[in-house]
Amino acid sequence: MTVKKKSYLTLKEHREYTDNPFVESALIKIEENTVQKRRFVKGAKGVEQTIVNRDGEVTGHTAFLQIIKADEEKFAKLYLSQFAAFWDLKKASMRVFGYLLSILQPKQDRVFFNMKHAVRYTGYSSNKYVISGLSDLCDHGIIARSDTPYMYFINPLVFFNGDRVTFAKTYVRKRKKKIEEDKQQKKMDFWDDAIESNKAFE
Repeated sequence: MTVKKKSYLTLKEHREYTDNPFVESALIKIEENTVQKRRFVKGAKGVEQTIVNRDGEVTGHTAFLQIIKADEEKFAKLYLSQFAAFWDLKKASMRVFGYLLSILQPKQDRVFFNMKHAVRYTGYSSNKYVISGLSDLCDHGIIARSDTPYMYFINPLVFFNGDRVTFAKTYVRKRKKKIEEDKQQKKMDFWDDAIESNKAFE
């Protein structure tokens, strides 16, 4: 008798991450798909605004303020290039994904999951379907478990709330700052150890 091998992982069997495991590949993909666009915006009613320096010389024409209307309804972007990730999802997984979209905050690569709210949102009577949905979303690389209770990392290549280019730039800046801080800390630790070593010989 052959025992059928389990083809899926339970939620607890999925690896926990300290940092978002999708970000590195996302940075590369975002950079590859980033294009620079320039837009000349005229002033109110199509009238160009004139820039005059302190000497009274006209230095150019531009607009200082652009007022636009914004829809304050919550929304998140789904990226068509990654849409195939949803093809094999279970019904429970799609409901849980809908809940994740509803709590996704702008410019964030993580969500804090509330099981009670998720059960209510999905319409299930127990949390076992929600847990199964979370595991399935992890299986398909849409989210990942974190080592912080109730927090999940999202894959910004699949869905995101906000400008991914701005997010990527901010992430890179923070990473560079952390690297510099770590270098400074290592230098301080080195000199502290050196001082302690010298005291031992005094």
